[in-house]
Amino acid sequence: MARRPTLKDISELANVSEMTASRVLRGKGEASAVTRERVLAAAKSVGYVPNRIAGSLSSKSVDLVGVVVPSISSFVFAEVLTGLSNVLKTTTMQPVFGVSDYDLETEETVIREMLSWQPKGLVVAGLEHTDAARKMMQNAGIPVVEIMDVDGEPVDLNVGVSHRRAGYETGKAILERGYKKLGFIGTKYPLDHRAAKRFQGFQQALAEANVMLADQELYTGGSTLLLGRQLTEKLLERTPDLDMIYYSSDTMSCGGLMHCIMNNISVPDQLGLAGFNGLDLRHGMPMLTATMNAYRFEIGKRAAQLILEHEQADYRAVRQVIEFKPDVELGDTL
Repeated sequence: MARRPTLKDISELANVSEMTASRVLRGKGEASAVTRERVLAAAKSVGYVPNRIAGSLSSKSVDLVGVVVPSISSFVFAEVLTGLSNVLKTTTMQPVFGVSDYDLETEETVIREMLSWQPKGLVVAGLEHTDAARKMMQNAGIPVVEIMDVDGEPVDLNVGVSHRRAGYETGKAILERGYKKLGFIGTKYPLDHRAAKRFQGFQQALAEANVMLADQELYTGGSTLLLGRQLTEKLLERTPDLDMIYYSSDTMSCGGLMHCIMNNISVPDQLGLAGFNGLDLRHGMPMLTATMNAYRFEIGKRAAQLILEHEQADYRAVRQVIEFKPDVELGDTL
């Protein structure tokens, strides 16, 4: 379907009247369990989104841009939102935010709710979605920008970095510095697809050099300085002869640095450390940790610009990919 699905489409697919389909989708009025299931299945199969704008406004969009991110507590996404907001504040458009908490089913619900208000554009972090969420975005009829990651097939517009390349280039830089016994510490596993791709790229660089990862510590929760300290201690207790640790984030690597300082571990002589994201937090640490800048502010800014550039009444997806290519910053810890 190359257009936004309508209530009539759903009623025809489910073989019911438009009134019955409307009652089911609004959750009002009576309908048998069989009918309800048939209508909901039809709606999900084509990515139907209900229209929240009533009466004379029903054919128009509102000056909103929906933004769906995994977290608003992370330094990473705060900078993305700042870049996006800085562009939109020069227009009549306002961003509205939804949080998926790294859960694709939650993300699907948030996207459905966002699109139901017929915004001028939609920005979504990542390229991994449920089938229903992807169909909704494909049929939205507005610019949809997937951000942060370019390793995959975008629905429409795409702005980000290659996380596989980021992990790979970091791995190569670490090996070139002479480190041989490497460890890895990652958080939000297995839900953070971008962190997983960096780990895959890192492992590829090691495999090409015939180097085996000596040890790893994966954690399902989020990144904090305290957790970085704790997991570094745990990894080194188990494998004390590691000479380098690669972390999934700068927050964790900074926590690792604090553990080293508190326990008289010389960095980088005894232990090298590297993270990801290029966070400003690093500049407040006793040593500047190695990293790779993820261009968070620039990605948010470019996403907003794309929505403004492509805003039109009869919009069709254009499949445009904009990739930022960051370099490894060695800092003081490699």
